[in-house]
Amino acid sequence: MDTMNQRLERAAGIIEEAMGLALRFFEARGSIATRTKGFQDFVSEADTAVERLVRDRLAAAFPGETVLGEEMGGIADDAYWTIDPIDGTANFLRGSPLWGISLGFVRNGVPEIGVVAMPVFQEIYSAAEGTGLLLNGKPLARDVPFKEVQVMSLGDSASADAAEVAALNVGLRHAGWVVESIRSTSISLVFAARGIFDGHLQKLTTMWDIAGGVVLAREAGLDVRIGTRGETGIPWVAAATPELMAVTETLWPEIAELVPAELA
Repeated sequence: MDTMNQRLERAAGIIEEAMGLALRFFEARGSIATRTKGFQDFVSEADTAVERLVRDRLAAAFPGETVLGEEMGGIADDAYWTIDPIDGTANFLRGSPLWGISLGFVRNGVPEIGVVAMPVFQEIYSAAEGTGLLLNGKPLARDVPFKEVQVMSLGDSASADAAEVAALNVGLRHAGWVVESIRSTSISLVFAARGIFDGHLQKLTTMWDIAGGVVLAREAGLDVRIGTRGETGIPWVAAATPELMAVTETLWPEIAELVPAELA
């Protein structure tokens, strides 16, 4: 049986190949086909092509393992791979470099392996239990050069309750944090893992958005908590420093009910 590190290396290799394909689409984005899935929710030819490539490579590298993707669906069973082929499609289409490719392996509801690529920067972040955070295969320590600068990321989506998100935004600002929203969950989690952000909070998300990034954040030393909204089964995520998490617990009581998301 493959070790965790071997599985991580294979997954990172798959995303490296997908990164090249995604960049070719990015360079030709003015001529690619797009459609809308909902209010301010877009899917492009790049999304489907990248997901197809990742699925094909996963099938070859990990025969018989379940796959769930944003564009092509699938099943979330006890152990599965989950793909967001272009996380931040709106950014991608407008020419922003803040978009990524996310791949995670989830076992019993807990992300176990994570890979997130930032193709424009030629960066691949990866992690599994005990590896620490890796950048292009090499260890990367979380670094916070100006700790007095309190900045974090708050995720939003068209389907989220705008008033609920706004209330959390206001509370965090009053507590002293600069609140960013870059419209790419996986990149926000990369920034949290690196120390660019003190954390990332999102009240409504999907497993394909977060599975890769939360492993990075956890291995970088952040407190990571994943839950679901009531009986809906819709995930939420909080990945933060102790200081930010303490403030967030007063504004978002549900997260205080969960211990950090550790591997079972």
